Amino acid sequence: MSNHVLNQPILYTQKLTAFYGDFQALFGIDFHLNIGETVAIIGSNGAGKTTFLRSITGLLCNEPSSVKFSGQPIGASSPDEIVKLGIAMVPEGRQLFPSLSVEENLRMGSLSGRSGQWDLRNIYELFPVLKERRHHGSMDLSGGQQQMVAIGRALMANPSILLCDEISLGLAPIIIKDIYRALPAICSEGVTVVVVEQDIRQAMAVSDRVYCFQEGRISLEGRPDELTTEAITHAYFGLEDAVS
Repeated sequence: MSNHVLNQPILYTQKLTAFYGDFQALFGIDFHLNIGETVAIIGSNGAGKTTFLRSITGLLCNEPSSVKFSGQPIGASSPDEIVKLGIAMVPEGRQLFPSLSVEENLRMGSLSGRSGQWDLRNIYELFPVLKERRHHGSMDLSGGQQQMVAIGRALMANPSILLCDEISLGLAPIIIKDIYRALPAICSEGVTVVVVEQDIRQAMAVSDRVYCFQEGRISLEGRPDELTTEAITHAYFGLEDAVS
């Protein structure tokens, strides 16, 4: 969890809605992210977590004022514009370029033109295995190594905010620990982080605050140490059963 959280929002949404055609996926989402925080978003499949990230990053267009970054309305901005402003995403499923090497994939992240701490040297310090395999094809890597490339590529954009969508999905527990072990080093470089995570315990362990989404709405928000197991379970599943 972050040690240098400033009680100053860098990102917030107000009454954010999202549609896929006639289907409404988000219903009036009010969310805020303070500078230096790590915020986790939990919820079951179909709860609206990825749709929320797509709305922030311009992959879904919204009312301009429904999403604000550093006070600037960005709800109608394009993905390219948003990356250049300083918001980068690690997408679900990694979405690497299969024809490119590890290093070429990483360099793609720097096309935003933003300057900052993150360059190839620092990415290789964060994930040493990528330096060893930098000339290998991205599809020749293990799932965990591919996830490291996806995180590194996003960091190469030198973002103020890093959005991580299901970065533990499909990975072995020991690999998940390796991935999350890098999070404090990322935060120490001044990056504010949002982690979308289905694993409730993992989300609680790494976050300063947690939002739970259920059926396109926020069903719970708070600090991990303030939230009871019963409250989280009810918000996550709509049930009173204990967290398994």
